[in-house]
Amino acid sequence: MPGLTSPGRTTWVAALAAGSLLWAAGVAHADKPVGGETKPPSESRPQGDADGRTLLASVSQSRIRITHSGGGTEQGSMDELTSADPDWEPPVCWYEPVFTPEALKSAVEDLEKNGGLGAVNAHEWWSSGIFVDHYDKGEPQDNFDLNSAENSTAEGYENYNVGEDGMFWRSVVRKGHESDIRAWDCGRIMFWQDAGTIPDDEHAPTPETLAAYAYDRIEVPKTEVELKPEARSTVNLPTWVWLDKGTFKEVTVRAELPDTGLWAETTAKPVALHLDPGTEDAETYPASGDCEIDGDGSIGTPYTKGSADKTPPCGIRYLRASAGDPYQLTASITWQISWEGTGGTGGDLPDGTFETTQDMNVQEIQSVNR
Repeated sequence: MPGLTSPGRTTWVAALAAGSLLWAAGVAHADKPVGGETKPPSESRPQGDADGRTLLASVSQSRIRITHSGGGTEQGSMDELTSADPDWEPPVCWYEPVFTPEALKSAVEDLEKNGGLGAVNAHEWWSSGIFVDHYDKGEPQDNFDLNSAENSTAEGYENYNVGEDGMFWRSVVRKGHESDIRAWDCGRIMFWQDAGTIPDDEHAPTPETLAAYAYDRIEVPKTEVELKPEARSTVNLPTWVWLDKGTFKEVTVRAELPDTGLWAETTAKPVALHLDPGTEDAETYPASGDCEIDGDGSIGTPYTKGSADKTPPCGIRYLRASAGDPYQLTASITWQISWEGTGGTGGDLPDGTFETTQDMNVQEIQSVNR
């Protein structure tokens, strides 16, 4: 891994592993805008937006704006989905527009005056040297890319391109992956892009990039399924499982990247409940263990008095007592994921799942609650 390559230039591995650092005067602090007070991240205030002294330089704070809509659940708390495909995940890094010429010039002047470090890509931090030499005086600089056989050269700029119509773009790393070796794939130092255009680069953002980013922000309910008998079953008698109408609804997350015209909406639709009784000594209804979710958001049929001997449309029949050590009944909701975005793009993403686990005590007594 490359180390210190020239005066003022630092490969900031420790900083990446620790999390976000910001462009700031003096010692670098987390989530602190230049010349201002600490402000917590907010969905309504995108991080990394460039405007003079409030310019943020965190490499793991995307400017992508997220809007949540749709139902989720009318009860219970929410949590994130897990992809049903273990090999799928959102991109680790990509490029975004972050500086206008005027904002970059103002921030560099502040950096020269007060000292500190600034990020030129996801893994290089500099004092004011490179920002003056490369972006003001037009000197070429090496692109720093671990996965390239040789470093490529980036041509310099005059006076931060003030007066030109466009923005400077820089790499962004998905939060939690700052020390991921794949983050080095986005190795270009901050570069210029004319307004209304997208970089010709494999790591340039696309509508599908935003769809995957939105997928990462979907939250779904933790609600436990209804059981009868509740948490205590009887050998050879069925346990009914159901969820009432309206419990589960579609969830939509919209992601927009300012100054690009790119957007995507990712929608999660609940489609099935899978039951795992927690033991091989059990049968599920249906036999697959997959209970369909109806259009009104209900699952199965609620238990009614006198139904103890009937076969439930969604349920479990335990064949052996739990002997004081309860079985772990796992209920997994499958969410079907689709997206649409800029220019009529769209498609499907891997299904998402969310699991809840409940204790099931199973007794031998053949009593029936009718």
